[in-house]
Amino acid sequence: MFKQLLIGACFCISFSIVQAQELYQPRDVTAAFKKGTRSADGMPGKNYWQNYGRYDITITAAPPSRAIKGSEKITYINNSPDTIRNPIVKLIVNIHKPGAMRYNDAQDDYLTSGTHIDALSSADKNIEWQEPDYHGTWQQIRLPNPLLPHDSVQLSIDWHYDVSLKSGREGMLDSTTYFLAYFYPRIAVLDDISGWDRMEFTDAQEFYNDFNDYKLTVNVPKNYVVWSTGTLQNTSEVLQATFADRLTKSMTTDELINVATAKDMASKIVTKQNNINSWKWAATNITDVALAISDHYVWDASSVIVDEKTKRRASVQAAYNDTAKDFHFMVGFGRHALSWLSSNWPGVAYPFPKTTIVQGFAGMEYPMMVNDETYDDTTFSRFVAEHEIAHTWFPFYMGINEHRYGFMDEGWATTFEWLIGNVDLGNETATGFFKQFRVNQWINDPAAEEDLPIITPGNMMNGAGMGNNEYGKASLGYLAVKDLLGDDVFRKCLHGFMDRWHGKHPIPWDFFYSFNNLSGTNLNWFWNRWFFSHGYIDLAIQDVKKSTVGYTVTIKNIGGFTAPVNIIVTNADGTKSIFHQTPNIWASNQDVTTVSIATNKTIKSVTLDGGIFMDADTSNNNFIVQ
Repeated sequence: MFKQLLIGACFCISFSIVQAQELYQPRDVTAAFKKGTRSADGMPGKNYWQNYGRYDITITAAPPSRAIKGSEKITYINNSPDTIRNPIVKLIVNIHKPGAMRYNDAQDDYLTSGTHIDALSSADKNIEWQEPDYHGTWQQIRLPNPLLPHDSVQLSIDWHYDVSLKSGREGMLDSTTYFLAYFYPRIAVLDDISGWDRMEFTDAQEFYNDFNDYKLTVNVPKNYVVWSTGTLQNTSEVLQATFADRLTKSMTTDELINVATAKDMASKIVTKQNNINSWKWAATNITDVALAISDHYVWDASSVIVDEKTKRRASVQAAYNDTAKDFHFMVGFGRHALSWLSSNWPGVAYPFPKTTIVQGFAGMEYPMMVNDETYDDTTFSRFVAEHEIAHTWFPFYMGINEHRYGFMDEGWATTFEWLIGNVDLGNETATGFFKQFRVNQWINDPAAEEDLPIITPGNMMNGAGMGNNEYGKASLGYLAVKDLLGDDVFRKCLHGFMDRWHGKHPIPWDFFYSFNNLSGTNLNWFWNRWFFSHGYIDLAIQDVKKSTVGYTVTIKNIGGFTAPVNIIVTNADGTKSIFHQTPNIWASNQDVTTVSIATNKTIKSVTLDGGIFMDADTSNNNFIVQ
């Protein structure tokens, strides 16, 4: 009894020390907690706020002319406690200007003269516009009158720019097919952490936007079809009756509907034959809008139930060149993704009315839109589409600052990609994909940039360090905590975090503290090692000894990451057993642990195997029992 009490007392002391760990917080994050905009239980603080806008945008495009002309009226609501005098306007398309700060080389066909502001006013008062200089993708403006807390201001902006001939995320897909993203001037995010978002877009890190309401009018010549974020408001005004009926039918069926075939498009019978058709779209409480236009892309559509309780359906559409063989299956891939992701992981019903997968060059996500390459291998095409659609929940539902904390969206999309891949491909193939695309480059590269803490702000990184932090390393961290908590508790925590923060701007500490709070367990020991340390995965067997119940295996954590592991035992009689260990084995000591193997057989050898949690040095993962 005394021995058991002593062991229990030692465990409690160790556990208390572990639980006493705190997470590093930058000074601006600490200030937000002190101001009460964030809370230590992971909830939005009692003083939490965020701003909001209503955008009414009209653009005109007439391929093969590369000129895009736009005008917009913005109603911007100041929910902050501060008076706004000098808001920041983001001009993402300026990344194409010569001399813009970017991390990749720019060829001539990438470059343009950027966005040109033709007029800017507020309440009929002109505002002086100055071209951005060293900060090329944003500019500060001066309001005629200060914008007081809980008041609003109206801005009117006219602008134009030329579509890039060869880009990735947006631009010309072919001479009469454009994918337009980040095409309009927008008010930057003002938040409770950093104030105005003045981060430069470099074409590497991604985006940070407020939740806004949008009305979008796209003026294009007859015979051009428009696909966009949002819901089409005037179907019968832009489509001939046959094609309007097909689109309407697709909204309520599981059947694949060829809304417009290659022959239909070539025959120029799809759209109304006005010289200019004005396609009108609307979307509410969403972080961005994007669109595609073409006079020859094929148009497929169907729908799928995304909420079993209400039987709500979401439309799934695809727009592509008829020669892209994999895209003929794309609506089916999209239907499967929306259904599975809604019902399983993350297990939150798809929050939007539709998604459209457009054949392009980017492998890039937008609210209700995907811009994906075409591949000969349809398995890989589905793999890419599922990843991009998974982004719906992170960052578009959750309002992540991708520029600073990209691991909060890419990491989750990679996690869902792995989970759905196990269903689609089987564990063996999915594991091979995950190792190949998400883990190999990181774990087999000993360079210093690979060991930067995941929490490192993404705007301070580039290349392998940024890519592996945001994708593979973060995803493994999420999967490790899933293994640690078990599916039921993990689901409770994930759904609780999403319930608290969807439509808002969560930061990593909101996630960590929500999981601590909702699980009833202080997981700071885990968060510290996985997200805040210069660690990696490298476990080694130190010793294997006989015990009263079988054997004990002592494992040293050389790399520091508190990963799960399988202990594979080969017995003297030739049989094998696998003993899975969750990250809980590291709860009281993150550097070394002893695991009991209950067996009445004689063990011949012991091997560690992490599966997708690949070990940096496997030479010390085997132990021959003497």
